[in-house]
Amino acid sequence: MEVVTERVNKLNISASSVEYQKKNLIQVSNTKRSLFFYVNLAKKYLQQYNDVELSALGMAITTVVSIAEILKNNGLAVEKKIRTLTVDMRDEPGARPIPKAKIEIVLGKTEKFDELMAAEAEEREFEDGEERN
Repeated sequence: MEVVTERVNKLNISASSVEYQKKNLIQVSNTKRSLFFYVNLAKKYLQQYNDVELSALGMAITTVVSIAEILKNNGLAVEKKIRTLTVDMRDEPGARPIPKAKIEIVLGKTEKFDELMAAEAEEREFEDGEERN
């Protein structure tokens, strides 16, 4: 058992491998899902983890900014951190790297988050009840 513990303690975990383990990370794409899919997913992550990290490359950056602004303007989130960088992407192995812009925005819950989400859920239930009548 001591050998296992010693080996675990010696493990070197790089920052890039930790990023893949983040449970509150949403990697946004322009082509896969709608804007409001990501807005609703971010709300769910804020409920579960108290903060959410939105990440995008290239043309999807505007979508991430829009998601963050919608959440902020509705009083659900506050900015914790914004990071911009350039990453080298390759279309295929051995190809020349192509620099791509990347953004990472970390949002946290506001103090009124739970109250606003409860009101939103109540409103949805009321609308569902009216549709049935």
